[in-house]
Amino acid sequence: MSSDIEERTPAGDPIADPGLPAHQYRPQDVDPAQEKRTERQIAGMFGIATLLLIGFCVAYFTIGQDQLIVIPGTNWSALNFTLGITLAGALLLIGIGIIQWAKKLMGDHEMIEMRHPAASSVEDRTATMTAVNDGIEESGIGRRPLIRNSLLGALGAMGLPAIVMLRDMGPLPGDTLAHTVWEPGMRVVNDVSGQPLRPSDIEVGQLVNGQPAIFYETDDDGHAVMHGHDVLNAKAKAAVILVRMRPEDITPAEGRENWGIDGILCYSKICTHVGCPISLWEQQTHHLLCPCHQSTFDLADNGKVVFGPAYRPLPQLPLAVDDEGYLIAVSDFPEIVGPSYSFLDRDQKRLDEENAS
Repeated sequence: MSSDIEERTPAGDPIADPGLPAHQYRPQDVDPAQEKRTERQIAGMFGIATLLLIGFCVAYFTIGQDQLIVIPGTNWSALNFTLGITLAGALLLIGIGIIQWAKKLMGDHEMIEMRHPAASSVEDRTATMTAVNDGIEESGIGRRPLIRNSLLGALGAMGLPAIVMLRDMGPLPGDTLAHTVWEPGMRVVNDVSGQPLRPSDIEVGQLVNGQPAIFYETDDDGHAVMHGHDVLNAKAKAAVILVRMRPEDITPAEGRENWGIDGILCYSKICTHVGCPISLWEQQTHHLLCPCHQSTFDLADNGKVVFGPAYRPLPQLPLAVDDEGYLIAVSDFPEIVGPSYSFLDRDQKRLDEENAS
C-alpha cells in the first residue's frame, strides 16, 4: 500500500508520523507453508491456462465446423463454443494468477511518497531506480522460479491461438486456387431456386445468377468427402453469371467459338481484382460492372477488362446442353478464378500446361 498524501507543518516540513495504521502481515508473510501453498496454487492456474491454450489449438483442428451442441431451443456451434471457452478460461486464469501473486506474495509495505518539483534531481532519479529494483526484488520473480516459469509458459502459449487463427486469413502456401468444383456434365442451376436451367429460361439481354448443381462430393466408395460448410465454400468460389445476347454481337476468341449456347455465355461471378461478386449488367453495351472498384468487363468480347483496376479478364465457363436440354459445363474454368495475386501467374502457367497436355 502506498500513500501520495503528504502532511506538512505550517513551516512546510513533513510530519514525522502521518497517522498510517500499523502494518498488517498476511498469512503468507508469517507462515512458510501457506506461502508455498499459495505459490503452487498460482503456478497451477498458469499451468491450467497453458493446457487450455493447447486445447484451443487441438479443438481448432479436430472439431468440425458443422458440429453442433444441441440445447433445447437453440443450437450452438461446437467449434466456436470450445474455442471461446478455452481461450476465455486461459485469459481468466492468467489474470487471476497475476492478481493473486501481487496480493499475496509480492511486497506490500506502506510507503510515503514525498511530492517534489516536476524536474527531478539526479538523486531523486537514482532513488526511483533503486525503488524500482527493490520492487522487482520484492516481487520475488527471481526467487520464485515456479511461478515465473509457469507464467512465462502460459504467456508463451498465448501465441499459439494467434498462429492458429491466422490460418483462416487465406490458403497456406502451396494450396491451389486453379480449380473449382465445375466438371464435365455438371448442370448449371439458378442460385436462388436451385432449379436447373434450360436455354429457353434466359431471354436476350437477361442476366441470371447461377451455381453448380452440387450438394456434396463423394469418394469412390460413396462416402461424403465434402460436407455442408465445404459445399457452401465450393459453391461460392464456383458462382457464375449467365447472360444472353444476340449471337452476332459476340466476338469469341480463337477456340471459344462453341463455348456459348444460342448467345448464352457463362462467366465467373468473382471479380479478378479483389474478389467482389459482380452482377451489374449493362445489356446495351454488354458490360459487367464490379460495384466495389468499378472494374468493367466486356462479356461480348471474352470478358476482357475495359475499365478499372482489374488485371485479368473474367474467367469464362464453356457450356453445352445435356440430353434433357439443360445447360451443363463442358469443363472447369480454364483460367484461375479469384483475385489477382503475383503467385497466380505461376499457377496459371501450370494450369495452361495441364490444359495443353
